[in-house]
Amino acid sequence: MPSPTAPSPADALRSHPAFVQFWLARICSGFGFQMLSVAVGWQIYAITGRALDLGLIGLVQFFPSVVLALPAGHVADQFERRRIVLLGQWVDMLAIAVLAAISLAHLAHEAIILALVFVIGVAKAFEFPAMQSMLPALVPSSTLPRAMASSAAAGQAAMIMGPAVGGLLYVAGAGTVYTVCALLYLAAVLLMAHLRYEHAQPRREPATLKSLFAGVHFIRRRPDVLGVISLDLFAVLLGGATALLPIFAKDILHTGPWGLGLLRAAPAVGALLMSLWLAHHTMERRVGPIMFASVAGFGVATLVFAVSATLWLSLAALFALGAFDMVSMVIRGALVQLDTPDDMRGRVSAVNAIFINTSNQLGEFESGLLAAWLGAVNATLIGGVGTLLVVGLWMALFPTLRRRQRLHAEPELALAPAGADTP
Repeated sequence: MPSPTAPSPADALRSHPAFVQFWLARICSGFGFQMLSVAVGWQIYAITGRALDLGLIGLVQFFPSVVLALPAGHVADQFERRRIVLLGQWVDMLAIAVLAAISLAHLAHEAIILALVFVIGVAKAFEFPAMQSMLPALVPSSTLPRAMASSAAAGQAAMIMGPAVGGLLYVAGAGTVYTVCALLYLAAVLLMAHLRYEHAQPRREPATLKSLFAGVHFIRRRPDVLGVISLDLFAVLLGGATALLPIFAKDILHTGPWGLGLLRAAPAVGALLMSLWLAHHTMERRVGPIMFASVAGFGVATLVFAVSATLWLSLAALFALGAFDMVSMVIRGALVQLDTPDDMRGRVSAVNAIFINTSNQLGEFESGLLAAWLGAVNATLIGGVGTLLVVGLWMALFPTLRRRQRLHAEPELALAPAGADTP
């Protein structure tokens, strides 16, 4: 765990008005999206009664996030990023407003809802790399890790409270939930529209295959960046225990829906509390060892959860899992942003988004497939052991990352070939 170093008043996040507006916009859009997810799922299932249609909701969001990732990264490096985020949130708000209108008019149909969710997915595909690339320009580089932790805290708070608020509002009907979501997105739009964001005019280049894949080529030539992004991919791919929570709740812990709700909330609570701690403390040394230790802690917490037969121990393991994941996520995110020049951040963030989305989706599929073959406990044990093996392998493959002391890269190590040790 990083040594607690309190920030100086000059580095306090609240002293950066642009970041404060960015954070508030993130809160509004995050809460809106979480409430939207609850309402869409409930409404579609109420209309069709088919479980398959719930899977289609995820599919129509996953497809544009992967297919459009590289073009979205190119756009984020060619145009003003604030305007891209603003346009995406406008599209989100208008699509949600249409959902509200058709629901209040009792004209909602499954195909229309899925089409509008697809539109939102397209908008978010362009928002993500632009928003990720904006953050380093809103605060000094020394404050970036705490800014990322604070931004992550906003997202975690939305994940914890947004679905509950959306579920309560749904008592008044889907149209009510969508109306509140649209108003939250309107607030995010207004905050983003008035955000003072200084961004150097990028050098325009045509959208060729070379420019679209520039982020991939950049990552391949930076061993530390390649190491953290690929570590996230394989660790999440193997450690997808949360996808099996309904099985653990019912068949192993013998609890009801209330217990499942606690199990689902535990990782988010752990991540939220850790992100709040990281937002007020600076990681100044040994960031590489801390990151690897955090991913290893994620694997150990997965193993504890797998063998637990009591609810309290399972909740503690999931709480620790979320906290460890937050530490490694903040380090990985800050390291990637600080090692990437500004004119490449959009394309690198887009490649990172592909890895994140793929690992989350395939991780759940891998866990479900293994659980069907070997049982939930064995599948989770394999995931925890696999995560620990990946940590050991990556420490050997990326020695400069293993020994990295600070988030800022040493120039002589920035272009070292992956796997090459140094004296």
